[in-house]
Amino acid sequence: MVAAQGVFPTSVWRHSPTVGSCVRPALTFGLAAAMALGGCHAGAAPNGNGVQVLDAGHATALQDSVRAFAASVAQGVTAHGPAAWRAYFADQPTFFMASEGRLVFPNSDTATRAIERLTHILKHVELRWGDSLRVDPLAPGLAILATSYHEVQVDAQGRRVEEDGFFTGIAEHQTGGW
Repeated sequence: MVAAQGVFPTSVWRHSPTVGSCVRPALTFGLAAAMALGGCHAGAAPNGNGVQVLDAGHATALQDSVRAFAASVAQGVTAHGPAAWRAYFADQPTFFMASEGRLVFPNSDTATRAIERLTHILKHVELRWGDSLRVDPLAPGLAILATSYHEVQVDAQGRRVEEDGFFTGIAEHQTGGW
């Protein structure tokens, strides 16, 4: 979505499958907020101010595409554990992630290092988006994603933590996808 490729509660995802011992459960999911994508301009026309406006068909297609992307993120994280999050974050200087009112990752390198540490702590992650998944198209190739989520985390000692929360992110479509 926007600001980076990928999503964590206000961070970024990039489409592609595949942090210390006291990390709060929210940090794992907290890695998911702004999704970066770009470039999908068919079905849009400038309004009188030169701003691109989506027609109904393009808006529906964008919503369907972002929903499919979100489903693939949940499947990827569930199948591949915390390491999968790295594939959904933008690997660019503009990436950042905030969670629960705090800047968790000021840049992509910080996210990469934290995710690497997390792979040694959490052996299993299960992510499910809620039925309330909302996608609001903003412009061609740009949308807001908001939904409740349920996450199960199992650490290396077999301890299980379950968390329910709410995720928001911006998805931007780029040449490689959402």
